[in-house]
Amino acid sequence: MTVETIPAFRPHLSACTSAILANPHACALFLDVDGTLLDLAPTPKGVRVPDGLISILQRLILAFDGAVAIITGRLISEIDLLLSPLRLPASGVHGAELRTGPNREIERVTAVLPPDVVQSMRKLALANPGVIAEPKGPGLAIHYRLAPHAEADILAALEASLDKHAGAFELLPGKRLFEVIPSGLSKGTALAQLSKLPAFRDRTPVMIGDDVGDEAAFAAAEGLHGFALRVAGEHYAEDRADFAGPSSVINWLDQLTRRIVPREVPIAQAQPRSHG
Repeated sequence: MTVETIPAFRPHLSACTSAILANPHACALFLDVDGTLLDLAPTPKGVRVPDGLISILQRLILAFDGAVAIITGRLISEIDLLLSPLRLPASGVHGAELRTGPNREIERVTAVLPPDVVQSMRKLALANPGVIAEPKGPGLAIHYRLAPHAEADILAALEASLDKHAGAFELLPGKRLFEVIPSGLSKGTALAQLSKLPAFRDRTPVMIGDDVGDEAAFAAAEGLHGFALRVAGEHYAEDRADFAGPSSVINWLDQLTRRIVPREVPIAQAQPRSHG
C-alpha cells in the first residue's frame, strides 16, 4: 500500500493522509510499537526491527518538526534499545513512565508495583511452562502466547492478587497477555500529557495502534479533533482497520516522508547518541 493507492474502504486513512500532506507542521504523530511498527513475536524479546525503520523515523522527526512520540506498554528503556540510536519523546507502561523530550531522562509517574503481586506472578510463570512474567516497575505483563491453555488460571490468579490492593491497579487484557497498570493511567492519559508539550501543542494528533490498550489513546486523539488509525491483527479485523499490518504502517510512513518537505531546522533526536 502506498499513499497514492489507499484502498477505497479506508476513507479514514485517506482523510488523515490528506490532512497531513496539506500541513504536516500542524500535525503530531503518536506511535505504538508492538503490532504497529513491529510484527508480534512469541516472546517480547523475540521481536525484530525491520530494515529501514530507524531511517524512516529519523525522516519523520524532520517532517513533523520533532512532533513524533512513542506510546507503548513496554518500558521506555526497552524501546530505546529497539530504536537505537533514537531516544524519542515517549510514554511507557501505559502512561506510568514519561519522557518529555528527545534524550531527556525517563520520569516515573507512579510508584512501583507491590512486591507481592510481582512475586505471585513469577510463581505462576514458573508453575506454567510457556508463561512469561514481565515486571515493568510500575506495571507488569503476563504473556501466555506459548501457553494459551493457561489463560483462565492466569486471570484468576491476577484477580485474586489485585483484590488485595483496593482498586489501586487495573487489569488490561491484550493479545495473549494480561497487563497490570496503575489505576487512572492509560495510553490516553499519556497522549494527553504529551500533547501539551511545546513540540506537540496545538497540533492535530494522529495515533496509530493495534490493541485494546491503544483504544484510550484513540479516544484521546479524537477528543482533540485528531485521527485514530487502527492496525489489523489479532484484535482488529482487516475490514475494521486502516492498515493491514505493521508493514503497511511502515510503508505509509515511508511514503509520507517522501512527500513532505521538512523545514530546515536541526532536530536533536534525529542524531546518533553521543558516547562521550
